[in-house]
Order: sequence, then structure tokens, then C-alpha cells
Amino acid sequence: MIASNLPAGRTVSARSRCPPLYFLLFFVASLIAACTSDPVKVDYTVTNISFKPDGAPDSVEALQYTLEVPENRSIDSSRTIPVTFLKVESRSEDPVSPIIYLAGGPGGSGITAATDRRWPLFERLREVADVILLDQRGTGRSNTIPECRSSVLLPEYKPTTRKRYINLYREALKECLEFWSRRQVDITGYTSWESAADIDAVRRALGTDKVNLPGISYGTHLALATLKRYPDHIDRLVMASSEGLDQTVKLPKLTDAYFRRLQQVIDNDSVARSHYPVISSMLRNVLERAEDHPPVFQVPASEEHAAFTYTMGKFEMQRITGYQLGDPGDISSILEGYLESQQDNYNWFRVYKYYQENPRAISFRGMPVVMELASGISQERLQLVRRQAETATLGDALNFPMPHLRGVIPGIELGDWYREPVSSGRPALFISGTLDGRTYPEATR
Repeated sequence: MIASNLPAGRTVSARSRCPPLYFLLFFVASLIAACTSDPVKVDYTVTNISFKPDGAPDSVEALQYTLEVPENRSIDSSRTIPVTFLKVESRSEDPVSPIIYLAGGPGGSGITAATDRRWPLFERLREVADVILLDQRGTGRSNTIPECRSSVLLPEYKPTTRKRYINLYREALKECLEFWSRRQVDITGYTSWESAADIDAVRRALGTDKVNLPGISYGTHLALATLKRYPDHIDRLVMASSEGLDQTVKLPKLTDAYFRRLQQVIDNDSVARSHYPVISSMLRNVLERAEDHPPVFQVPASEEHAAFTYTMGKFEMQRITGYQLGDPGDISSILEGYLESQQDNYNWFRVYKYYQENPRAISFRGMPVVMELASGISQERLQLVRRQAETATLGDALNFPMPHLRGVIPGIELGDWYREPVSSGRPALFISGTLDGRTYPEATR
């Protein structure tokens, strides 16, 4: 491992662990083999830093590693991109394999998670191992993809119907592909398979044979991809809110099952039950009325745009609802928003638009949309999703942009070989919650 007193900015590689060539002449062939067993070079820099977690009394000392990895390992001439992570050293005198935290999203930052509410988790994990806070390729300090704000605008006076919404987003993504290409970004390199190779590069930079992988949501998807690609280098896994390799697109019927579980919780509280006697009916009534009479509201001016009138269609309302289901803390807000919408007060949906920098201009960050399109969906699951979406409360809007933008990026989708289940003898802990509105207990099982 690299000592904590390494001079800032020094560049080292995995090969530096082997002795110089003239020493090799005096060693047996087995030692030569040991030194050359990992022939792939890993170049990186290490600097000492400190950061202040939210709510923590003191700053935390860490080593910041920045690796240089190929943007697309299938292309010999690929440019390199940075993959950055923080190593927070263990307090244990005999630590187990390093713990690499895999954030969700896709698009979440492991480093940002450490400065937010998840720091107490990482602080406890330091009792058993070094904690690695990874910014996956295309996220946080590992992001070199410029955000693309397309020229495609959502209409002011036409409702965002499913067909119109999807067609506009597909047009915008095509424009963004050209935007990234002009800036020398190989967007086809942003797949979970490539990200799994980054994790193995992190392992080699740390000089360890195995790593532990705790992940949440999409992070569990990436953990499974890494386990599939490097089965001999994974120690243990912790999978919270699991997403299997063929579960990028959620089954609409499982969302309706979630609403039924939520209703059971509401029914146990007399006050809540008086407000929400049948939440499934409330949701469907609001959405069906919006299909016939789309809500129209004013979006105020900001530094980014002038004030404008906006007409929101049923599909976009379903998408917003599905997006907010990811955090149980937002459930009360969603229900209150729908309760008000029954009285033609769509303020909850209007506020969602307020938080967007430019609500009409379609934009993409790059990594999140490409990762999902690359993981793809099997034909069998696609047909199942389509059948269930016909009667589900949120249709297939919960899954946007997959499979809605499927096929826009030629050749990006990983095949059925990628989505096949992983079989492994490594110990794994699966954590699921009945009030998780996006990654469900049924999917975890």
C-alpha cells in the first residue's frame, strides 16, 4: 500500500511493487512470475487532503487517489480519463479487505456521500477496514463529460404526452451525442462493464488482492457487474435496495404492489386514513383527469430563462411521481401533492419545475443516461414491462429514460450475456425495505 506520508502529487504505478530488473537476475522464476502476474499498468497520483463531514465535530484526514484509466478499454487509442477516490484509513490494527462504497443513481458521488448524512456509516466501517469513497467514472471528481443543454425545448402550450415527450428527448440525445463527440468524449465508454474495470484498477492501486463492495440501488448493479468480471477479487458484498443486472427497467406491477403496502401503513393511522382512504384511486383519478385536461401553470423567470406558460401531460406527471418514490421521506409530500391536485391545485408539480435550471431545455449529464441505456433490457423482460405498463398506475414512466431512449446510441447496449444472473459463493447481505418505492423486496428476492 502507499504510505500516508507519500509526497503530494507523486506518480506511481502498480508495477512499482516489483524490484528493478537487475535484482530479478538473482531470483528464481517463481518470483519473476509473482511480479509480472498483474501486467496492466495503473498510473495514479496521491495527495493528502482533509474534509469536513456534515454534522461531524472534526475534519477527517484522507488520501486522494486519482487514477488515469482508458475511457474505452476496447479501443487501443482511447484517451485516458481520471477516476478519483478517497481512502480513509481504518482504525483497526488488523483491517480486513478495503471497503469500496458504490453510490447509486447512476450518477451519485461516493465522495459527496461522505460529506452528507452517510458519514456515520463510513465512520463505523473504519473500525474494520480502510474505507474507499469512489467517484465512479463520469461522476463528481471523476467527471470530464460536459453537461449538454440541447436546443430542443419542451413545448409551452402542448401537453407533454408520452409520445411527444419521448420523441423530444430522443431528438435531444442525438444532438448531445454530436456535442460530446466534438469534445472528444467517447460516450460509449460509460458502461457498467467499464466501470467494473475501474474498480479493479482501484484494487490494484491499493495493492490488495480482494475488496469488499457495499452498494446502494445502482451501486448494487455495479457490484454485481464487478463480481461477474472479477470473481476472484471480491471478498464480500452488501446490497442495499438491490438492482439486478436485468433489473435496470423496473416492473410496473411492483410499483402497484408498493402502493398497496403503503396503503396498509396508512390504514393503521386513523388520521392518515381519513385523508387517504384509497391512495391508488386518488393517484389514478388525478392522472386520468390530467390526460383529458392537462394542468397549465406559469413558471416564473430566473437567471436562466424568462417566465413562460407550461402544460404538463400525464406521462410527465407519472415520471415526476416515480422519480420521487425513491426516498420514503418524500412519501408524505407526494400524497399531499396529489390530494391538492384533486382540487385542481397542481402546485406540487409546479414546484418540481421551479428547481430545474431551465425547465424547457432538455439537457443530459452524460453518465447517468448512458449507463442505463448500456445495461439495457432483455427482450423477454421488455415484453413483460410493456404488458404490465398498460394497466399500471404509473405506466412505464417510472423507468424513463429506459427503454424509451433505447437505440439512440448505436451499439451501446451490453448483450444478454451481461444480464445473465451472477452465481457466486461470496458472502452477501441483501437489505430491502417495504417502503422503498423503486427497488422492491420482490426484486431483491
